[in-house]
Amino acid sequence: MRIGIVNDMPLAVEALRRTLLNSPEHSVIWIAENGADAVALCAQETPDLILMDLLMPVMNGVEATRRIMASTPCMILLVTASVQENSSMVFEALGHGALDALDMPALFADASDIGTAALLTKLESMEGLLDKRHKAAGTAVPIRSVLPARQPSLIAIGSSAGGPAALASILSQLPKDFPGAIVIIQHIDEKFIPQMAKWLGQQSELPVRLAAEGDPPKAGVVLIAGRSDHLTFKTANSMGYSHQPSDYVYRPSVDVFFKSICKLWAGKAIGILLTGMGRDGALGLQAMRQKGHYTITQDQKSSAVYGMPKAAASLGAAVDILPLDKISHRLINIFAEQKEVRF
Repeated sequence: MRIGIVNDMPLAVEALRRTLLNSPEHSVIWIAENGADAVALCAQETPDLILMDLLMPVMNGVEATRRIMASTPCMILLVTASVQENSSMVFEALGHGALDALDMPALFADASDIGTAALLTKLESMEGLLDKRHKAAGTAVPIRSVLPARQPSLIAIGSSAGGPAALASILSQLPKDFPGAIVIIQHIDEKFIPQMAKWLGQQSELPVRLAAEGDPPKAGVVLIAGRSDHLTFKTANSMGYSHQPSDYVYRPSVDVFFKSICKLWAGKAIGILLTGMGRDGALGLQAMRQKGHYTITQDQKSSAVYGMPKAAASLGAAVDILPLDKISHRLINIFAEQKEVRF
């Protein structure tokens, strides 16, 4: 991959350069000392991936991410001194379309170091995502807008780049007595998921926690896939984690979870695919619609990255395509109206 580095600390830049030497298939095409320089350089030569710091002079990584994703979108991985200490900025950047966040690797570490290995593993997965983007093709087809059928009990949400902010927007608008059981699959490093769950819980009147092995979906509770393994239904009313399929670039995969709903979940369900890079969730959402479940994708205008929703739209997988600020209202109305309509 062609990589851009954005960091004002020479030692940090050197640490990243040394890490990249462990993977000769990657090359650094430019280095920026602040966010403003990164925006300008990205406009001149857009890389496949940017390793973006957060705390920098002139323009920080959050604003740089926002501007780059608006004008010259590409994959952005946040690499900073401490993800935990800068979690509020991390969530802001993720909301603008950054894919994930990792701690900076040590300067003199070898490939076996935990930080170095984590970055190399993340680069490998993003290279696979880049390959899938290049291979993806499809033409959008008109999608019929109809009202959903009956009162569902399970709401399955998939999201990736830009997802945390989109999820916060939806959850913040749901009332504390909302009766749906919500399960979320978000592409993000598993080390960071507990912090995301805590942060989302602060935005929502509903309790938010990580899904545990054997958990059933619970009315009025938000469960989030908490591992890099796939969350999937293992029985008609219990979920668990599986390493298989092992060859999926996306871990956890939205497709895997959505398809397990079709296979094992006996009740009504709603599938929602939000902002994200790539195609994960499109086939799963299509399977849900074909099974008779109500499906929604986020529209292009409100998506930080219109990849996953676009892929689903091209398959005709969505019953409705909605702006982000309309999705929670639709969910509330579904439970209030309880109308029975074919779709």
